[in-house]
Amino acid sequence: MALGLLLSALVAAAGMGAADLPALRDSGLGALTLAIVIGMVVGNLAGPRWLPHVAPGVDFARSSLLRAGIVLYGFRITFGQILAVGWVGLLLDMVMVASTLGLAWVLGRHVFHLDRETTLLVGTGSAICGAAAVMGAEPVVRAPAHKVSIAVATVVVFGTLSMFVYPLLSHLPGLDAHAYGLYVGSSIHEVAQVVVAGHAVGEQAAATAVIEKMLRVMLLAPVLLVMGAWLAGLRRQEAGEGAAEPASRRVTVPWFVLAFMGVAGLHTLNWLSAREVALLDGLDTFVLAMAMAALGLRTHVSAVRQAGVRPLLLAASLWIYLMAGGYGWNRLLLALGA
Repeated sequence: MALGLLLSALVAAAGMGAADLPALRDSGLGALTLAIVIGMVVGNLAGPRWLPHVAPGVDFARSSLLRAGIVLYGFRITFGQILAVGWVGLLLDMVMVASTLGLAWVLGRHVFHLDRETTLLVGTGSAICGAAAVMGAEPVVRAPAHKVSIAVATVVVFGTLSMFVYPLLSHLPGLDAHAYGLYVGSSIHEVAQVVVAGHAVGEQAAATAVIEKMLRVMLLAPVLLVMGAWLAGLRRQEAGEGAAEPASRRVTVPWFVLAFMGVAGLHTLNWLSAREVALLDGLDTFVLAMAMAALGLRTHVSAVRQAGVRPLLLAASLWIYLMAGGYGWNRLLLALGA
């Protein structure tokens, strides 16, 4: 555990240090982006032999530390900003999740001829929150381990690309900081990737993007409940109407979403001094940089080969839809809500 955490911390420190270099300071590459890039370089150059020694700490950093960093991010946000996202932001998330899942089913089953489990896992990961959604859907879909790994690989590949592509799209017509934040939060796969893409444009865009993403993550629970009931009906039809359907694991709202809202509420009350908030923000930046470094260390070129062609084609199609459809729905719903 300690060795992996130390490596993540060193890569994070390198990313933060590089972000302060004059040559990179004005390039738009912030500390979080540089931490993940350095992590990807180190992870792919080091090869698989180092993994058993550092994997526990790296995995802890990219999961638990990421969630802690998102919770601490609440000290940069107030309830006023959350309310500013409003019904348009929630509706945008609902439209994107529903349409992405529907498109995944049509393309996966009828165009790329994938099995039901792979289709639903890739679709859920693309629609809601990446690898976390894939893992959450696994007990509902009842997919074997190799199909879960394939789905995780696809969303990691295209979610990672999103971090670098979306900032280039920030100059599209109608995308001010608020609209860009909604666009990022409603269409990029992972929470970590949303943070990076938002920060590449600015603090206001990042705050809106994180709030929008938290609303989207909260949709995981109702989506899995509906999916579980629908799959139960399909399984009964396949096995005969009288067949018993085993109970699925209980679906819960991710704890860090609720904790994030609580911290934002605490910040809104102004109980902490400006200096204390600044210290917490500094700590949060380093924690998030460690999480980004760990994500980079675990992002390997071999993931592309592991996924296979047809799941990658499905994930690529959904990624294109998330970018193009997300922009279109963003413009439409913001115009209706204006």
